[in-house]
Amino acid sequence: MATTQGDAAARTTGYQLEGTLLEVCSCDVLCPCWIGEDPDGGTCDSFLAYNIDKGTIRGVDVSDLTLVSVVNIPGNVLQGNLRQLMLIDDRATEEQADAMLDAFSGRLGGPLADLAALVGEVVAVERAPISHEIVDGAGTLNVGDKIECVTHAFKGPDGSTTTLSNTIFSTVPGSPAYVAMADSQRIDIPEHGFQWSYEKKNAIQSDWKLDFAGE
Repeated sequence: MATTQGDAAARTTGYQLEGTLLEVCSCDVLCPCWIGEDPDGGTCDSFLAYNIDKGTIRGVDVSDLTLVSVVNIPGNVLQGNLRQLMLIDDRATEEQADAMLDAFSGRLGGPLADLAALVGEVVAVERAPISHEIVDGAGTLNVGDKIECVTHAFKGPDGSTTTLSNTIFSTVPGSPAYVAMADSQRIDIPEHGFQWSYEKKNAIQSDWKLDFAGE
């Protein structure tokens, strides 16, 4: 099949990604942020991991890599001003890491730029060993000795996964999100002001896909 100039441009200026998401936070189940309400307790501490099963960014293959975003949300998420730490998979080459940072920091536009626009301060971008897995609705995330969580998805009466869609806020734009619980979550990064431990709080999982041709 012939490749058009438009197809080539999409591969070298945009991103085509698919993978799985694990997200946990300090809110009770379900996090109000997803429906545009204020977080439980007035603020929300959260970390989320985008695992890329396969994909390219600016034509760079970033398959089998993960990026973790740690954030403090000071109020209603739609008002922005998030404080963020970005952790990039230490298995990524410099080229891959630069491409991932370009996409997830919003420099390439598209739905990831819409999310990045909510960030008021990026305190640091660091490399870290990341292990991310979802099997039969159970998810685990480990980032060195800094972050760990264990989650499970909720099921409906027919045994299917309880799903969120058409929400005013989403960390996986255009993809369904699975309502889950973080049985445990812990973060220990005091040098950047991120340190907490919770049990039985909100979690979100997803099989996500983004295809943005660039601007």
